[in-house]
Order: sequence, then structure tokens, then C-alpha cells
Amino acid sequence: MTQFTIAGLQLDLQTRQNLDLFSQKVRSTVKRFPFVQMIVTSELAICGAGVGFASPMLEEAEATLCNLAQELEIWLVPGSLYERQANKVYNTAPVINPEGEVISRFRKICPFLPYEKGVEGGADICCFDVPDVGRFGLYICYDMWFPELSRAMILDGAEVIIHPTLTDTCDRSVEKAMCRATAAQQQCYMVDINGTGALGVGQSIIVGPEGDVIHEALAGEEVILFEADLTRVRRTRERGILSLGQPLKSYRDTVMDKTQYQPSDKHSFLSTLGPLSIPTKAG
Repeated sequence: MTQFTIAGLQLDLQTRQNLDLFSQKVRSTVKRFPFVQMIVTSELAICGAGVGFASPMLEEAEATLCNLAQELEIWLVPGSLYERQANKVYNTAPVINPEGEVISRFRKICPFLPYEKGVEGGADICCFDVPDVGRFGLYICYDMWFPELSRAMILDGAEVIIHPTLTDTCDRSVEKAMCRATAAQQQCYMVDINGTGALGVGQSIIVGPEGDVIHEALAGEEVILFEADLTRVRRTRERGILSLGQPLKSYRDTVMDKTQYQPSDKHSFLSTLGPLSIPTKAG
């Protein structure tokens, strides 16, 4: 089996304490569409944004989420929640299988600084296997702005990238362009799910492995259903996008010195960019 049905939930939620409402939305989705195999929602959908008043935290909600996945026999990627570990806070996305087991926890590598204050960055990419289907990658919101992270997941075998995000600002059109570019460059599915209402502007987007838009949501609450066909990913990687460009093979075979992407003295211009801080009126 290489077909796998995913429901992205673009939800209109409150600024915090959304666990019960989220659970209700997941149950109603599965009741209406019993063929759904994975449900994905937006970043911080359950606890809301802002470390200081986020609730519930991951450690308070995870058991409920595991029971929900087991009850409905689905894969569940419930966006992300803030996680407190050893006096540090991470923006963490759990991956829960249909047996109700947490098989991975991804900590957002690139917090949205200087705005996402008080959040530590994670260190490791996240890839996981859906048995008899394929390999999935997962990162959160601002992580997508760093193509090295997408590339790292693809080099680890990912064929679908899950991307919970939370954007309520005017750069949403830029993010959607990056989703298309990432899907085409990495020859993979991009499943980008944003929040709406009090938390985001919606406009979630699903992109296929040839950069094609499968579905682009509007601003309101929406259940986005689509069937990922992993055979299509593999064929696109074999034959090329529209039987033309084969970027992964070219990346593999190029004689380009890839060490240029490693930090070194020749990147000293970065030190001229000034501090990472919120712009001021004078600046």
C-alpha cells in the first residue's frame, strides 16, 4: 500500500485550553470520514501561543492524545505544544501511532526569534516510518525557512514532510511560496497546516512532489482531505518533475563542494548583520 489518507484540520480555536475542543474535532472528522489514517493540525493548536500562559503543556495533554489516537485507530500529529524539561521550554510536536504510542517527539529547531522568546531550540530532525506506506518528516513553522532542515529530512529518506505552522501575519503568502518550492526541490509532499481565527490566518496548503498545489484553504475553519500517493513520489524522483528536472539525483551526483555550506571563516559577513532583535521605529 502506498496510498495514505491524511486530514489536515485548519481549526478556529481559542488562545489556550483547546484540548477538549481539539479532541471533539478529531472525533467528528473520523466519524464523518472513517477512511482517514492520519490527522494533522497546526502549531500550538492545543495550548495556544506564548510560553507564559500556554495551557495545557505537553506533559499534561499527551496521555489524552495517546488515548484519542488509540480509540480512533489513527496516526495523530496534534500540531505542537510547549514542553517543559529541566527548566527549559521547547516547542514540541509528538507523533502518535494508532496503538496510542508516542513514537517520536520533535522539538522545533528554529524558534521564531526574536518574537518566540523563552523557547529553546531542539537539536535533531525528525523522520518516522508509517509501516507499509513510507517515510515521513516533521518540522514546525519557522523551521521551513531553513532549507538545510528540509534537505536533512529528505537525505534521511522522507517522502512526505508534515509542517504544522501558526501564522497570523502578512508573510503567509511567502510561506506558501516556500511550501511549493520545498516540495519541488525535495520532490516530496508538503502538508502545511495553519491555524485560523484567534490564532492564525488559515490558508493551509497541500503540495505534491512536482510543486503542484493539491489544495489551498481559505481563511475559515476547514477539514482538508487528501490522499498521499507515495508511488508518485518515487516515480517523480526516478523520472523527474514533469519528466524534466531531477534535483535529488543532481544533488547526489554534483561535483560541487558541499563543504561550502558548513560554517567557516568565509561566512564572516554574517557577523555584520547586527543583533537578532525586534526592529525599532528608528531602525
